[in-house]
Amino acid sequence: MRHRCRVPQLNKPADQRRAMLRSLTTELIRHGKITTTLARAKALRPEADRMITLAKDGSLAARRQAMGYIYDKQLVHALFEAAQERYGSRNGGYTRVVRTVPRQGDNSEMAIVELV
Repeated sequence: MRHRCRVPQLNKPADQRRAMLRSLTTELIRHGKITTTLARAKALRPEADRMITLAKDGSLAARRQAMGYIYDKQLVHALFEAAQERYGSRNGGYTRVVRTVPRQGDNSEMAIVELV
């Protein structure tokens, strides 16, 4: 019974799910926009927002937390340099999820996740 368990399972074990969300977050920050399934996009949104909030903080502890999550070290440095000027006046909501056409092979709902 998993009543009131609100973590999106995404049909994966916990370690694979964590690794997938880390890689999606890394690629979203690197490219600014990615296409994925709608369920993954909704699960990705809080993780990406958390990384940008850490970058806005800019402290050494926040930088170390981001380095432990994002796979690319140079990307963390670039994020911390640009985050304050890009998101300084915004209080959350750094990502946008836009639904697109269903996937050709299995008719899965697709979405574009982009940084605002």
